[in-house]
Amino acid sequence: MAQQPILTARGLVKRYGRVTALDHADFDLYPGEILAVIGDNGAGKSSMIKAISGAITPDEGEIRLEGQPINFRSPMEARAAGIETVYQNLALSPALSIADNMFLGREIRKPGLFGKLFRTLDRSAMEKMARSKLSELGLMTIQNINQAVETLSGGQRQGVAVARAAAFGSKVVIMDEPTAALGVKESRRVLELILDVRRRGLPIVLISHNMPHVFEVADRIHIHRLGRRLCVINPKEYTMSDAVAFMTGAKAPPGEAIAA
Repeated sequence: MAQQPILTARGLVKRYGRVTALDHADFDLYPGEILAVIGDNGAGKSSMIKAISGAITPDEGEIRLEGQPINFRSPMEARAAGIETVYQNLALSPALSIADNMFLGREIRKPGLFGKLFRTLDRSAMEKMARSKLSELGLMTIQNINQAVETLSGGQRQGVAVARAAAFGSKVVIMDEPTAALGVKESRRVLELILDVRRRGLPIVLISHNMPHVFEVADRIHIHRLGRRLCVINPKEYTMSDAVAFMTGAKAPPGEAIAA
C-alpha cells in the first residue's frame, strides 16, 4: 500500500508481574479500512487494543496517530484525539435515555449565561443531533430518542453504542466483539452498521472471535499470537481454516504475510 497508516504501534510491551501480555507488538491501521484483529484467548489482542485506546499505558514502544507520537493516559484522552471504542459491555447507562447515553461525558450546554453559570443542558440540541446520527446509520426504528436504553433490544443497544462512536470518532473507531451477545438477525444489522461507518470514511478496528463475520467484512486480518502480531492476511487469499491454523500455531504463516 502506498498510503500511510493512520494509526501505528511499534514494539509495544506490557507486563503484569511475570506475565508478558504484549511482547514487542506491532500494529498498522490504514485510512478507510476495516482491520479485523483475531487471536486465541490470552494472545494479548485486548491489551494491544487497550493500549491504543488509552485504557492501559504500555511499558515500552510507540504509538502514532497520523504520524504523530501519542501517549494517552486515559480513554478520555484517546476520545479527545478522535479514537472511539465500542466495548463489549457497551458502557451504556441502562436507566438513561438514548440521547443522554449518546452525550454521556460530553453534554452540550445551553449557549450564554444559563449554560456557563448554571451549566444548563441544551436538551433539544442533544436530541436533534442524536436523532440525526441514528438516522444517518439507518437506526430510526428507534422511535423515541428519550426512551431508556434498558427498554431496547440487544441489537438496538449495540446500534446506539456504534452510533455514538461514529458520531464522535473523528479518526478511528474500535469495536470489541460487537456481535458477541446477539442473535443472527441483530448480528446482521450490526455488520451492516460497521460497513455503513466505513462508507462514511472512518477506519475500523474490529476485534472478533466470529470468523464468518471477520471474513465477511474485513479488508485485512491482523493475527495476534503470543503477545505480538504474527502476520496480516488478506481474507480473499486465505480461508478461515488457514486463519485458525496460523492463530493456534498449527501452521506457519507465509513470509509475505509476516512482513505485512
